[in-house]
Amino acid sequence: MLKNIIFDFGDVFINLDKRAVFKGLGEHDINLVIAPELVDLNERFEVGAISPTEFVSEWGAIIPKLDAQEIVRIWNSILLDFPDYRLEFLEQLAAEKKYRLFLLSNTNALHIPKVQEIMGAEKYGRFKNCFERFYLSHEIGLRKPNFDIYEFVLTENRLLAKETLFIDDTEKNTDAAASLGIRVWHLKVGKEDIIQLSTRL
Repeated sequence: MLKNIIFDFGDVFINLDKRAVFKGLGEHDINLVIAPELVDLNERFEVGAISPTEFVSEWGAIIPKLDAQEIVRIWNSILLDFPDYRLEFLEQLAAEKKYRLFLLSNTNALHIPKVQEIMGAEKYGRFKNCFERFYLSHEIGLRKPNFDIYEFVLTENRLLAKETLFIDDTEKNTDAAASLGIRVWHLKVGKEDIIQLSTRL
C-alpha cells in the first residue's frame, strides 16, 4: 500500500531549460566543453561543499571574460516558470492528507533564492508548506543519484521503500531509487505532467 510520495522539484514542478547555461555562454561566443572539473565543481556546489562566492570564483577562473554578476545570471537562467495549476494540484493533494509528502531536490544556494524570486515569497511558502520535509541537496550534503540520499530520507522519516513512490525527471535518479525497492515514476518532460499522478498510484 502506498503511503509516501517523494517529489523532485526541477521539471516536475518548476520548468527548466537545461540548455540555458550553454545558450548564455554562447551569447558571449564561449563554447564550453563539459570537462570533469566542471562536473566536479557543480557536484561540490550541489552538496554545499563550496559557497556561492567560491563557486562563482571558480567559474570565473575558467571563463575570465565573464564577471560574477553575469556568471550568476547565466547559471540561474536554467530556471523558468512554476505554473499555478501545479501548485494548486499539490495543495489539493496535501489537503487530502492521504499520503506523506516529501521534496528531494538536487539544487544549490544560487538557484533557491532565484526560485523564490520567480515564485514570490507567498507562493514559495505555500509550496514548501505542502511537504512534511523539504530536502535540498546543498543543505543536507547529499545528492541524487547516490544511494545514501534515498536511504537518508527513508531512515530519517521511518519510511518503508515498498510503501514509497519517488518521482523524478532524470532516469538515473529513478533507477537508483528503484534499486532500493522504492516505487518510481520517471516523469517524461513534455509528455507527462505531475497532475497526472493519479494514473501512477
